[in-house]
Amino acid sequence: QVQLEESGGGLVQPGGSLRLSCAASGVRFSIGTMGWYRQTPGKERELVATISDGGYTDYADSAKGRFTISRNGAKNTVYLQMNSLKPEDTAVYYCKGRYRIYDYWGQGTQVTVSS
Repeated sequence: QVQLEESGGGLVQPGGSLRLSCAASGVRFSIGTMGWYRQTPGKERELVATISDGGYTDYADSAKGRFTISRNGAKNTVYLQMNSLKPEDTAVYYCKGRYRIYDYWGQGTQVTVSS
């Protein structure tokens, strides 16, 4: 069974940095496009960044210039380096990966930006 597990969330002060990781297990082949999404209470889940298996990246406007998405050589782990964090970045961050024809989601990791 395919599973995605996020790690790296936590509490950080405004202007600080965090690096999120998401590792896939239960896969026999490389995962396709992977991405990071975030959600706050009462709002819909929104795209933060995606990266294809070929390395093509796409970012939400709110993430451009501050966040960097990457993936490892085995292509089954994705990272999100977040710099210059703002209080409005506070959310639960979810990892998503496409394997075969299905999308899989992680359980989420809380990121809180506060002084």
